[in-house]
Amino acid sequence: MDDKNFDDLAERFQKKVYGGLKGDIRLAILWRDLEQQVPQIYGEKPLKVLDVGAGLGQLSIRLAKLGHQVVVDDISVEMLAIARASAEKTGVLEKIEWHHCPLQKLAETLDDTFDLVLCHAVIEWLADPVPLLPQLKGFLRESGMLSFTYYNRHALEYHNLIRGNFNLLKRERFVPDPGSLTPGNPLYPEQVQGWISETGLEAKAQSGIRVFHDYVTTQRGGNAVPEDIIEMELRYSQREPYLWLGRYIHLVLTPAA
Repeated sequence: MDDKNFDDLAERFQKKVYGGLKGDIRLAILWRDLEQQVPQIYGEKPLKVLDVGAGLGQLSIRLAKLGHQVVVDDISVEMLAIARASAEKTGVLEKIEWHHCPLQKLAETLDDTFDLVLCHAVIEWLADPVPLLPQLKGFLRESGMLSFTYYNRHALEYHNLIRGNFNLLKRERFVPDPGSLTPGNPLYPEQVQGWISETGLEAKAQSGIRVFHDYVTTQRGGNAVPEDIIEMELRYSQREPYLWLGRYIHLVLTPAA
């Protein structure tokens, strides 16, 4: 099994996730969390930012537009092409340093540390997820922060319970449909927390991404109004127990004291 390369899924990913409400919710929660935990985003001194597995690069582009020094890396040529086109349209193409290589090779070409490292929805697509957090920690400055998301297996199982997909849940190993945007290696929160502790990191903040939207089967009341959905996702994303129902979990991590 190899790490997933999104060259064959880039257009579908752009349309299905970021062409609709799912992507809007994800970006709203990620940006809210960064504003809360990294107030220097609006400071006069530029932050050094690394986006690993940047995909379409929305957050990197937004950070570059604010004047920060941004480095982007992705294994997918197609995803980078879309991100570069968006950066050019926004006027920050030349302000971003672009890398195309597997994340495992990035340290060979990038000998630097950063104030903020982003790694969103990457770990669940890796053949071997265990080394990722130590690799990312290696790019962090002593006072740096890691914005990290992973696909929540509890949410995947709950989603299939609601829909009666019991045969899928009875399989010894989860296998997504070919060409699906559902990763083959969804992760349990307790599993990820173990890796975080072993790596010498600690969570400064945590949120669920899409804590109810993906479970809705009948769009009525507020669930028919995108703005209201985003408002309520933001409101409940950091509340127990709802955050653990998020399709993704977002953690802001720092080196342990």
